[in-house]
Amino acid sequence: MHRKCVRLFRLTRHTEVESAASLRRFRSRLSVKQLKLGVRQKMESEVMEIDGSVMEGGGQILRVSAALSCITGTSVKITKIRAGRSTPGLRPQHLSGLQLVSDLCSGSLQGAEIGSTEISLTPGKIHCGNHTADPQTAGSVCLLLQASLPCAVFADGPSQLVLKGGTNAEMAPQIDYTVKLAKDMSSAAVRTIRREIKDLYINIPALQEKENATGNANGIIIIAESSTGCVFAGSALGRKGVYAEQIGAEAAEMLLRNVRHNGCVDEFLQDQVIIFMALAKGTSRIRTGPVTQHTQTAIHIAEKLTQ
Repeated sequence: MHRKCVRLFRLTRHTEVESAASLRRFRSRLSVKQLKLGVRQKMESEVMEIDGSVMEGGGQILRVSAALSCITGTSVKITKIRAGRSTPGLRPQHLSGLQLVSDLCSGSLQGAEIGSTEISLTPGKIHCGNHTADPQTAGSVCLLLQASLPCAVFADGPSQLVLKGGTNAEMAPQIDYTVKLAKDMSSAAVRTIRREIKDLYINIPALQEKENATGNANGIIIIAESSTGCVFAGSALGRKGVYAEQIGAEAAEMLLRNVRHNGCVDEFLQDQVIIFMALAKGTSRIRTGPVTQHTQTAIHIAEKLTQ
């Protein structure tokens, strides 16, 4: 697991995502124009209460709720946070993400501390500038980005996000394609893919990252791009006592599982696009494989906060 400082700049324009339909559709009554002008549809006194124990019951509810609260101007109260987890309540990475979103929208965040099972966020106006998040752990910077990037898109100017934490972690998106790959890992991945896709050129270079990181490890990320520009990925991190060949094969199987669905996004991206789909004008559609619990949770929260 790597812990680094990652600097990211917001997009300077909105990108529409539209493709064939098989994922559940829902409409947003909130126009992008209204959001950019800072028009608030909700009364300031209105508070949307969200049960943090439903469906996925973890950090996904916090990330999506906080981001949409910030963007729509809706105050939220999240209760029963991670109630079903072995360690209920906010962990450092969750707290850092909430503080980052609150900073982006000049909001008022109440009850937010390690172990809290209930928080309230009253958003203000989203503003540009430099924003930093550091959970002081190897919590995923990609999950910090998932909550903060949608907010930064609607800021009144360019923003710089400085996110510190883990770049390569289990159960979280991987941030880069320059991971250290052992030769036997890549060879095992090639063999696994060729069993199903014969006529294919595969080049998986082994790279050593230049930057120093805490908790140096090894892993593999395999990227496939379709003729229409859709990108799919498979990844696996090295583990003590597990042969490198097995790690390579796991990443390849993950990639193939997503390619077989003939969709336009993989299982790890589908939940991350829900916020943007919910805020887009009209009806948004994507074709994907089985809808994950994270995606179902994102849809559930988006429906509550964009109706």
